[in-house]
Amino acid sequence: MAKLVTKRQQATAGAPEQQRLRAVAGYFADRETGETDRLIYERVRLGILSALSVNPSMSFAELKDLLQTSDGNLSIHARKLEEAGYVSCKKKFSARVPKTEFSLTAKGKRMFARHLEHMEALIQAARGT
Repeated sequence: MAKLVTKRQQATAGAPEQQRLRAVAGYFADRETGETDRLIYERVRLGILSALSVNPSMSFAELKDLLQTSDGNLSIHARKLEEAGYVSCKKKFSARVPKTEFSLTAKGKRMFARHLEHMEALIQAARGT
C-alpha cells in the first residue's frame, strides 16, 4: 500500500541545509507569545541596545556621539524602546544642566540576548555547521 505524503511533509523532507535554515525561520517570532517583534531591528535601536548591553548606563550625549545620529532621531528611537519596556530613562540635573541616562531593563536584556541567539543560529545555518 502506498503511503500518502502531504505537501508539508514533502517540503520538510529537504536537504539538511534546508532543514537548518527552516530551524531559524522563526527568527522574528517571540518564543513565549509567538508574536513578532521587529522593534529592535532598526539600526539606531539595535545600536542603542548593543551599547547598553556592554555598559551599565549611557548618557544621551554618549549614545548620540557613538551612534552618530541627531538629537531628534535618537530621542524618537530611545522613546520607542522605553515604551516597549526595553530601556529605562532617568533624567537628572548636573550643575543645573539636564542629563538623561539610559540603561537596559531585564526585558531589554532578554530581548537582546534572544536576538543574539537567533543571529548565531542563522550564521551557523548559513555556514552549514
